[in-house]
Amino acid sequence: MSDYTKSTNFATKDALSSGNALKIVKGTEIDTEFNNIATAVATKADLASPTFTGTPTLPTGTIATTQSNGNSTTALATTAFVQAAISLLYPVGSIYTNATVSTNPATLLGFGTWTAFAAGRVMVGFNSGNALFDTAEETGGSADAIVVSHTHTATVTDAGHSHTYSKAGSPSVQSGTNTPCFTNNASDNTSTAFTGITVANSTTGSSGTNANYQPYITVYMWKRTA
Repeated sequence: MSDYTKSTNFATKDALSSGNALKIVKGTEIDTEFNNIATAVATKADLASPTFTGTPTLPTGTIATTQSNGNSTTALATTAFVQAAISLLYPVGSIYTNATVSTNPATLLGFGTWTAFAAGRVMVGFNSGNALFDTAEETGGSADAIVVSHTHTATVTDAGHSHTYSKAGSPSVQSGTNTPCFTNNASDNTSTAFTGITVANSTTGSSGTNANYQPYITVYMWKRTA
């Protein structure tokens, strides 16, 4: 893009004396000026719907580079402003995820320092009321199932039993008296009835390597560190 530069100072000719050959405006001088003007005009953008070529830039310090975030006007924005605006979407500490592309976000987004994050882990929300989740980036859990300590209690109910008491013997007359009585060969007989009871404990669930996962889906995760 060229700027117009005047080749002939026509004003100086007015101060020359009559008859001075330099006082005359020559056709070649006029032609040169018109050519210079035509070249400059041809390399300038139109005000209405201009088509730029090359790498156009905007002046430093204009509204194009200093407009505030959230500006929804029709003001132009430089790539520097756009990059800064995008960077605000991912401040330091942010997590970037991608389901198919493993490229470092520094390359994809053009800013920041990023490190791979949470390999083999899922994320859970911060919970100040739970000691397991009350610190940022706190880790826990296990991929391998572990049998939780527990107790089985079995209650046995007696189905009922009975005791039978009986006297057995022969009546006789006590010596020296007329009073009948039983002889001393009486015996006690006891019978007990039992009902067989079987108690069985059963276990459920599974235990082993990689048996303790919740439903999951694998993605690439990165954390912005700078």
